[in-house]
Amino acid sequence: MERNQSAGAAGSLPDLNDSYTVTGELAASYRENGHIVLRQVAGVHEIAGYRPAIADFVREHNNHSKPLHERDTYGKAFIQIGNLWTKNEAARKFVLARRFAQIAADLMGVDGVRLYHDQALFKEPGGGHTPWHQDQIYWPLDTPNTITMWMPLVPVTEEVGSMTFASGSHKFGYISKTVISDESHRTLGAYIESKGLEKANYGALAAGDATFHAGWTLHAAPGNPTETMREVMTIIYYADGERVAEPDSNARKNDMEACFPGLKPGDVAATHLNPLLYSRA
Repeated sequence: MERNQSAGAAGSLPDLNDSYTVTGELAASYRENGHIVLRQVAGVHEIAGYRPAIADFVREHNNHSKPLHERDTYGKAFIQIGNLWTKNEAARKFVLARRFAQIAADLMGVDGVRLYHDQALFKEPGGGHTPWHQDQIYWPLDTPNTITMWMPLVPVTEEVGSMTFASGSHKFGYISKTVISDESHRTLGAYIESKGLEKANYGALAAGDATFHAGWTLHAAPGNPTETMREVMTIIYYADGERVAEPDSNARKNDMEACFPGLKPGDVAATHLNPLLYSRA
C-alpha cells in the first residue's frame, strides 16, 4: 500500500492526481469481502488543504431545520449534501482526483471509472446510527462494478468507529428495496444473522484513511456519542461503459433524473455529471 506523492503548486490546493499502489492481494481481498480499508489515501497536509473549505460549505448548506431529537432515524444519522463538486472549487478538485479514481478501478478490476456522485456525510455530536442498507438500491445501474470511497476529513476515534460491513454480502446482489430506515435495520440485520455473515469494523481511522465498499455490500454505522462532528466525504464510482437500468423503484427513478439527466434505460451511463475520472487507456 504505497502512494507516489507529488506536490501541488505553491499556495494551491494539494495535487491528488498521482498514483497509489493497490496490490493484487488487496484487490482480491476487496472482491472477496466487498470492502477494504486503505491507509493514508490522502496525507495529513492534503486533508489540511481541503478540509476547511469542504467543512465550511457543508455547515453553510446544512438543511436540517429541526433539532436532533425531533428528527426521524434517517435525519438523525447525518448531514447529507450531494454533488459538492458542482458547487465548490475545493470539493471539485477533491472529488475529481485521479488518485482516488484509480484505486476504485484497481479494486474493481476495470479499465476506467466514472463519477456517479459525491456526498458529504457529517454525523453531528449525538447523531444517531446509520441503519443497515445497500447503497445500490438507489442507483439505476445493473452492474456489480460500483464502489464507494468513504474518507474521514478528521480523525475517527474508536468510540465513534468507522462503518460496519457484512462481509461477502455483495455476492447476494439485490437483497431488499427497503430504503435506509428502522425497517431496513431490522430486516437486513435479520438477513445477516440468517446467512451467518461476518461483521467487520475497521475501528479508528486517521483523517485521509479510507474504506471502499461495493454497491451491494450491506453496511451500517454507529451513532456519534462524542462532542465532535464526524466529517466524512464519500465518492461513488462505476465502471466506464455501463448502461442505465430500468428504474424499478421511486428511489431509482429519482436518481436517474438527478444523476443521468436526459438519459433513458439502455443508454450508456455518461452525462456531464458523470465525468470519466480514470482510464488505463
